[in-house]
Amino acid sequence: MKHIFQKGTNPSKPTLLLLHGTGGNENDLLPLADLIDKEASVLSVRGNVSENGMPRFFRRLAEGVFDMEDLIFRTKELHEFLNEAAVKYEFDRNNIVAVGYSNGANIAGSLLFHYGNSLKAASLHHPMVPRRDIELPDLTGTSVFIAAGTNDPICTSEESIELQSLLEKAKATVDIHWENRGHQLTRDEVDAAAKWYQSLL
Repeated sequence: MKHIFQKGTNPSKPTLLLLHGTGGNENDLLPLADLIDKEASVLSVRGNVSENGMPRFFRRLAEGVFDMEDLIFRTKELHEFLNEAAVKYEFDRNNIVAVGYSNGANIAGSLLFHYGNSLKAASLHHPMVPRRDIELPDLTGTSVFIAAGTNDPICTSEESIELQSLLEKAKATVDIHWENRGHQLTRDEVDAAAKWYQSLL
């Protein structure tokens, strides 16, 4: 997978896994890493799927309708890529915090739904429920931050609350932050995510 790795100055800090939204790339969320933790290593990944030339992490059949077969395949692909990257770049595989926006938040959520040990924590900005037909792994010890917009036309408030509920039933610790906005990524929610992240350390 195309990616950028930046080695941090403090090896005890988590590695921040940055996952862009539809049409973005591995450069998009790099400024967020600076706002969240200047000392952490950063692994920013580009999705392997192209939708009319726009990078994504998995295919969809329509707006908000996921191609489940591809979602499962691409989630496994990303999970295995993280295993390989941890060896190549010598970072702690068990200390990865994902920061995902929109499509990137959905693939991060899918990692949580499919692999109990894939992420230590995840900051999900405007995520949807990845799938509703599986039992989640035990997520005890996993922390999740959800940033949601009360006027988000893509991820409704009900969707955000359902995702929170599913993760909590799997024993994850979930904080949800509401913005009176739509689907856009705001500075206020990034600041809230940074505060949440600092509380984990």
